[in-house]
Amino acid sequence: MTGSIIRRSADGLSLSFVLVASASVLSCWVSGDTLPPTLPPQSTAGPRAVPEEAKHLKNVRQLTFGGQSAEAYFSLDDKYLIFQHQGEGVPCDQIYTIVVDMPDGKPATPKLVSSGKGRTTCAYFFPSGDRVLFSSTHAASPDCPPKPDYSHGYVWPIYDSYQVYTAKPDGSDVKQLTHAHGYNAESTITRDGKHIVFTSTRNGDLDIYTMNADGSNVKQLTGELGYDGGPFWSYDGKKIVYRAEHPKTPEEISDYQDLLAKGLIRPGNLEIWVMNADGSNKHQVTRNGAANFAPYWHPDGKRIVFASNMADPKNGRDFDLYLINEDGTGLVRITYAPDFDAFPMFSSDGKRLVWASNRNGQAPHETNLFLADWSD
Repeated sequence: MTGSIIRRSADGLSLSFVLVASASVLSCWVSGDTLPPTLPPQSTAGPRAVPEEAKHLKNVRQLTFGGQSAEAYFSLDDKYLIFQHQGEGVPCDQIYTIVVDMPDGKPATPKLVSSGKGRTTCAYFFPSGDRVLFSSTHAASPDCPPKPDYSHGYVWPIYDSYQVYTAKPDGSDVKQLTHAHGYNAESTITRDGKHIVFTSTRNGDLDIYTMNADGSNVKQLTGELGYDGGPFWSYDGKKIVYRAEHPKTPEEISDYQDLLAKGLIRPGNLEIWVMNADGSNKHQVTRNGAANFAPYWHPDGKRIVFASNMADPKNGRDFDLYLINEDGTGLVRITYAPDFDAFPMFSSDGKRLVWASNRNGQAPHETNLFLADWSD
């Protein structure tokens, strides 16, 4: 849902500090077939876990091999994952699905869902399992959107050609849900299948909106100046967790507005927030001044898992997973591997955790999906 702005998000607010050399992981048309993201090698070179992670992560296994795969989210029955990938033969993020558990225990081969045109991001299963949700730029152009102008420093492009779509899991029967001009991405749906939350610039700023599953009844939930995005519903659909960065000083506000007018954003400090489903009772969860993103609810409805560089804020790629209570207490670190660990999601029963990581990569900045049994 990287494309997006690090979101989740994926080529949405990809944060500067995240994978500077490969920001597209966070959120062009290819001649010929779009290649699957994984052809599992006979052996892998690096560790899938480090000793400090044993308390919470058991039986870690790698699901994809090569390129940059991220933002993997379970289907409601936990049998499938949907994610975005780019790599050899896939110059822009495309959406794939993959079977979580194969009969022979080997990694499955992902199946392409998106058209292979434009750039896609922020995919999610409808709870019924018969449709998927994602954003794409394919209607504007079959080519990759242009890269941002880095003369402004490290900035992230907010492509105003992103629209939210649904399709069947095989990629057929594509239907467009959003039509307002601007960036429309980072969408997820409630577990009852009735409501979608997403991020949009339709009113001139990056804010969070909800709509019915058919795209009707759009409501704006945030209005603070700055970026509000990467939203996820709580399991009961009563709350939304998200990430936000609100400029405060005159210099920060001017910089933000100037870049936004150019379709750009300069990622910086993001904090985790929670609000009610109607936008009321907004309250800040983290207050560490670091880059915190990709929040997701634990099934108990009380805790939130997220990614942060709080342990090493000066490192451009060193992100780890953390668990925290909604009131900001009880912080627990989950991952300790070098470089990038992010985009976590619990299975419906809370017994498994999936996330994206640089660990065990065969090339610089390679990002793959990993699955582990969860232990409190």
